[in-house]
Amino acid sequence: MAALTSWLKFRDWLSDDILGGPKLLKASWVINAQKGGTLPFVLVLMWAYDCWTPTAWTYLALHGSYGLCWLLKDAAFPDPNWEKRVTFAGAFFMWAGALALYWISPWLIVSRRIEAPTWLLGVATLVYVMGVVIMMGSDAQKFFTLKAKRGLISDGFFARIRHPNYLGEMMLYGSFAALTMHWAPWLVLAWIWLGVFVPNMIKKEQSMSRYPEWAAYVKRSGFLLPRVLPVAAPSPAMEAPRAVQP
Repeated sequence: MAALTSWLKFRDWLSDDILGGPKLLKASWVINAQKGGTLPFVLVLMWAYDCWTPTAWTYLALHGSYGLCWLLKDAAFPDPNWEKRVTFAGAFFMWAGALALYWISPWLIVSRRIEAPTWLLGVATLVYVMGVVIMMGSDAQKFFTLKAKRGLISDGFFARIRHPNYLGEMMLYGSFAALTMHWAPWLVLAWIWLGVFVPNMIKKEQSMSRYPEWAAYVKRSGFLLPRVLPVAAPSPAMEAPRAVQP
């Protein structure tokens, strides 16, 4: 765990404090600029390359709508982790080291005029919709439950999966990468998932393990995928609604 702690400190330094200076920018502003800018960015790409193929339009609809959903989510139930202030260099690293890399997928589709088979368009759309619902629903549940009472959430979206919000994001970004039929977006996702998502999930589990009902919750839930095998009925202590401590 020492290696994990060191990596988290180094990563936070890169995104929050690198090169020093005043912290005038909220992390959420940097993230929202990329999320909300995806729809016009892809439209400009399509215009610049004169590419109006079904795959390009499908990608625009999926990734563009996700950006709008993100802005809606940030307005209705913002993630407090993104309210932190960062330096200008930190904001640049967030953009260049992670956020801008997501735009490799639409660039590949449009510049190479990639045309995915219709069955892949359908599968990608299905996975995307499920991912958005899981991500938005679990984030909303966490936000409003924690607002009412701090604790361990063990019901709803969290009943069988301990990190449904991350699962949802992985599903929707995986659907974007699948449409490119290229290895590069998957390399980006490997970096984001292994360098950002997994360390965050492990850190979150370390925090939640302080709750007395944590051991029983782990036995009946999966880390990232749902535990579907029959389990014993939860104890009375597990039946009351609880919240996740981020």
